[in-house]
Amino acid sequence: MTATGRRERTAAADALCAKAYDVEGGPETGVALVAVGGYGRGELAPYSDLDVVLVHDPEADLGGLGERLWYPLWDTGARVDHAVRTLPEMVEQAAADVRVALGLLDVRHLAGDPNLTLRLRAAVLGDWRRSARDRIPELRELTRRRHASVGELGHAAVPDLKEAEGGLRDAVVLAGLVATWLVDVPPEVQRVRGRLLDVRDALHEVAGRGSDRITPELWGPLAETLEWPDEAAAQRRVRELGRRLTHLSRLAWRRAGGVIDRPGRAGDVRGPALEPIGHGLALSRGEVVLGRRTRPDADPTLLLRAAAEAAERDAVLAPATAARLVREGSPLPEGSPLPEPWPPEARQLLVRLLVAGPGLREVWSTLEETGALARILPEWDRIRLLPHASVIHRYTVDRHVVETCVEAGPLIRRVARPDLLAVAALLHDIGKGGLVEHSVAGEPIACEVAARMGFSPEDRVTIGLLVRHHLLLARVASSRDPDDPATAAGIADAVGSREALALLRALTEADARATAPQAWTAWRAGLVDALTARTDALLAAREAGSPAPRPVQADIPVPAEVVADPAAVSFRIEPSGDGGRVVVVATDRVGLLADVTAVLALSRLSVRGARAWSQAEHAVSVWDVSDVEVDPAVLRQRYDAVRSGRLDPSARLRPGPGGPAASVAVRPEASTRATVLEVRAGDHRGVLHQVCAALAGLGISVRSAHIDTLGPQAVDVFYLQEEAAGALSEPRGAAAAHAVRAALTG
Repeated sequence: MTATGRRERTAAADALCAKAYDVEGGPETGVALVAVGGYGRGELAPYSDLDVVLVHDPEADLGGLGERLWYPLWDTGARVDHAVRTLPEMVEQAAADVRVALGLLDVRHLAGDPNLTLRLRAAVLGDWRRSARDRIPELRELTRRRHASVGELGHAAVPDLKEAEGGLRDAVVLAGLVATWLVDVPPEVQRVRGRLLDVRDALHEVAGRGSDRITPELWGPLAETLEWPDEAAAQRRVRELGRRLTHLSRLAWRRAGGVIDRPGRAGDVRGPALEPIGHGLALSRGEVVLGRRTRPDADPTLLLRAAAEAAERDAVLAPATAARLVREGSPLPEGSPLPEPWPPEARQLLVRLLVAGPGLREVWSTLEETGALARILPEWDRIRLLPHASVIHRYTVDRHVVETCVEAGPLIRRVARPDLLAVAALLHDIGKGGLVEHSVAGEPIACEVAARMGFSPEDRVTIGLLVRHHLLLARVASSRDPDDPATAAGIADAVGSREALALLRALTEADARATAPQAWTAWRAGLVDALTARTDALLAAREAGSPAPRPVQADIPVPAEVVADPAAVSFRIEPSGDGGRVVVVATDRVGLLADVTAVLALSRLSVRGARAWSQAEHAVSVWDVSDVEVDPAVLRQRYDAVRSGRLDPSARLRPGPGGPAASVAVRPEASTRATVLEVRAGDHRGVLHQVCAALAGLGISVRSAHIDTLGPQAVDVFYLQEEAAGALSEPRGAAAAHAVRAALTG
C-alpha cells in the first residue's frame, strides 16, 4: 500500500472518467470534467469515492451531458459523488463555504476544456488568498470543533484516520494555510501525510470497505498488511504519526494566529522583536526562545526553565530552541542533562511546569518531539503511546498522565506539599505496560525517579505511597460501607498520615477527571469526600491518642405514609448533576432491595451508582441514575405490582446470552460485622435485580449495598447478614456467592 498504488488507482479512475466524457460526446470548449477533494489530490484509497464536478460556462449547451455522463461510471461499479455547476456557481460556493474552498484548492482537470479548469483554479486560489485574513479564523473554528468532536488520532481509543486531530483532514487544512501565502509549514508534513495515506489504504483492504476508523479488532490485520511486527507496533506507529502531525499543526495554527492578529504585510523581512523574560530567555511572536547572547551550556536548568515559562504563559516552546538546548544545553556527558541528584532549582522548575495548567499539553508535546523528554525523564518511554486496557479511558496512558497533571494544577492550593502532588500525578501510571499490577510496579520506579530528582528519603516514601495507592480512595468509596469501622481503618493504615491523605484525595480527583467525565461525577466526589472526612477524623484521633470516632450516618426523614403503613413505599425524585437521584424509603424486609431494583430496571432507569442501608426498622436506598424522566407514582404502581406478584420481573429481566463470566467473591477482610460479597459483571438491564433476588431467595438480608457502574463494567458490593446472627457463616457465604453467580450466568 504505497504512493505507487494510489497513483495507479488515480490513473485508472482518470482514464475511466475521460473515456466516459468522450463516449458521451462531451464538448472540447466551455465544459470540463474536474476532480476535487481527495480524488483531485490523487489520494484514492481502495474504496474511495470519485468526487467529480462537471463545470461549464453559463452559456454552454450541455445537451443532456450532465444526465448521461454518470451512467458509464456507475456501470463499472465505481462510487461517484458528482455535481453539475457553472463556473460562477463554483466560485460563489467556494467564497461562501470554507470547506468547499478547501476541496477546490486541489481541483484537477480530467476531460473537456483545460482552459476552463485553469480559470476555475485561478479564480478559487485568487479569492482564497485575497480573503485569507478573514477566512483563517473561520477555518480555525471549524477545525477546533472537529477536534473537540472526534478527538486525537494519537490518543483516541478508536482513532479516526481522517477526521481526528492529527489525521488526514488536518494535513489538507495545513495545505490550505500554505496556499494563503501567509503561513508556511515544514516539509515533514508531506511525509507524515503520505504515511497516513499508506495506513488508510491498508485499512480499506483489511476492513473490506471505505472506513477511516480503526476499531480494536483491525489492529492485528493492519499490522500484518503493513508488515509491522504486531498490533502493538501498529498502534504505536499510527499514533506516532498522528502525534507528529498534531504537533506540526498546532505550531502552524499558533503562527497563523500571529500573522492575522498583527498588523503589517505578509513577507515582512524585518527580524522578530524579542521581549526579554529573564534568565537568558525571550518571547518572540508567542514563542519562548533564547535571548541573543544566551549560551545554552551555561545553565543546565535552562531547558526546564524555558518549558515552565512557555507553559505558564500558554506560549509555544519554540521547537528549534528546545532542540538546541537538548544538543548544547549541558556541559555534562551525553545522557546526563542534569547532575544527579537534581539541584533544588531544577526540581522547582519541573513542578512549575507540571502545575502550569493547559499550557502544559503543547509544551510537553514539544519536549517529546525534540527528544528533550527522553533525557529529562527516560522512564517516560515505558508508557509513551501505550493504550489503556479499560475502554472508559479517553486517552492513551501517556496523554492521560499529562491530563492528570493539568487537572492537578487547580488542586495544589488544597495540599501542604504541591510538589509531591505534581510529581505523583506525573508518575502515578508509570508502572503500566507490564504483567504486574501497575500501582505495585509503579511504586519502586516512582521512588527511583524521585531520588534522582533530589527529593528527601521521606518525600520519596510519600511519592511511592501515592503511586501505590492512587486507586484506593475511589475504589473503596464506591464499594465499601463507610459506616463500617473497618473501611476508614483500612484507608488510615494504608496512608499513615493526614498530609498523605490530603495528597491522595487531590490525586484521586485529578486522576478521575483526566479519565472520563463519568469517572468524577458529583455522586463519586461526594462518596470520596465522605470517606476522606471519616479517615481524616480517625487519623486525627490516632495522632491525639483518642478513641476512634464512631461513624455517624445522617438519617433521611421517613415519610409519614411509610411510618403509618408498613407495606407502603416512598419514591422521591431529585435532580443531581447531569442526571437524577431516586430516594426510596420503606419498612425493611428481606427481598425489598430485589423489588426496588426490579422496578428501576423495568422503568429503564440506568443506575450509575447507589447506596442502601438500614435505618432502625426502615430501609433507605439512594440511586444515582442517568435521567429522571419518570413519575414517582408510576414507580409506586410497578412496585405494588411486583410485590403482589402481578408482575414477574424475572421473565423480563433475563441476562443477555454470551456475556463475560461474572466474578463473585467473598471479601472477609472488608468487615468484621457482615459478610461482604463483591460482584463484577458486564452491565446490563436487570443485573442488580438478579443479584438481589438470588440473595432474597436464600433469606439473606442486605444490610447495605454499594453500586458502581463505570463504562461497561458493574462493580457491586453487598454487606450481607442473617436476620439474627450477623455475618454469614462460611457455608452460607459460599452458598450466597454460588447463587449470585448462577443467577448472572443464566
